[in-house]
Amino acid sequence: MNKFQNIRSYWNKPQHAAYLFILPAAILLVVFNVIPLLASFYISTLNMKISFDNATFVGLANYKEALTDARFLNSIKVTVLFTLIEVPIQMVMGLVMSALLTKNTFTNKLFRSIYFIPIICSATAIGIMFQIILHSNVGLITYWVRQLGLGKVNFLNTPGLTLGVVIAVSVWRTFGISTIILISAMQNVPSDYYEAAEIDGAGKIRQFFSITLPCIKPSFWFLLMTRIIGSMQVFDLIYTLTDGGPNFTTETLVAYVYTKAFDSGSRMGYATAMSEFLFVFIMIITLIQYYVMAKTED
Repeated sequence: MNKFQNIRSYWNKPQHAAYLFILPAAILLVVFNVIPLLASFYISTLNMKISFDNATFVGLANYKEALTDARFLNSIKVTVLFTLIEVPIQMVMGLVMSALLTKNTFTNKLFRSIYFIPIICSATAIGIMFQIILHSNVGLITYWVRQLGLGKVNFLNTPGLTLGVVIAVSVWRTFGISTIILISAMQNVPSDYYEAAEIDGAGKIRQFFSITLPCIKPSFWFLLMTRIIGSMQVFDLIYTLTDGGPNFTTETLVAYVYTKAFDSGSRMGYATAMSEFLFVFIMIITLIQYYVMAKTED
C-alpha cells in the first residue's frame, strides 16, 4: 500500500504528471516518425524491390550511384527551380491578397472562400482538370490562344514552357492558404498602432510596411518555411499533369523517387537513398530558416 501511495504521490506532482500527458504523443511520434526514419535509412543500404524479397546489403553504394545519376541530378535541379519560382510568387500573391481582403466585409469573405476552394480540392483532381483545359487539341485555354492568332500551343509538352505552366497551376492552387493565414495574422495586429500612425500622418502604404509587415513576421516565416518544404515535396500535381515530361523537364525529385520505387524494375533501396538526400536538403533549409528567423526576432 505504501508503495502504491509513493507512486501516486510521485505522479501527482505537476512536473512529473506532465510526462503522462505527453506520453501518447511521444509514442505516436516514435512509432510513426522515428522508427520509419531509422528503417528508411536501413532500407537505403539494401538492394531490394518493392516486394522486399532477395534483399542484399550494399552499404553506401546506392548513395554513390545517385551522385552520378544524371536523371537524379536533373530532378534536383527541377525541384530547386520549381521551389525558387513557385514559393516567392505564391507568398507575394498571398501577401497582396491578404492586404486587400483583411476587412470582414461580405465581398471580402466571399473572395476568401473562392480563393480557398482549390486548397480543399484534391491535387490529383486539379491536375486532371488542368490537363483537360490545357489539352493541345480540345483544351479551352488552347482554343482561346488559337483564337487570338497565336497558333497551336502544347502547354503540357513543350520544353521550357511546361514547367512554367505547372508552376502557375501550383500557385493558383496554393496561394489561398497563404492568403488566409496572413489575413488571420493581420487581423491580430492591434488597431492602436494604425490609429497612432494616422495621427502622425502615415499613409496606408507606409502603415503596411512599417506596422503590418513587422507584426506578421512570425506568421510570414512559418508560412515561408512550410511552403518551401511543401514545394520541395511536390508530386501529385506533377504526376497528373505531365508525369515528369517532356524529356524529364518537370520531373521533380519525389517524382523520380516514385518512378524508381514503384515502376517496373522496382529499386526500393535506391529510391529510399534518394529520399534520404531530400530529407537532408529539407533539414538543412529548415535549420537555416530557423536560424535567420531567430536572428531577425532578436
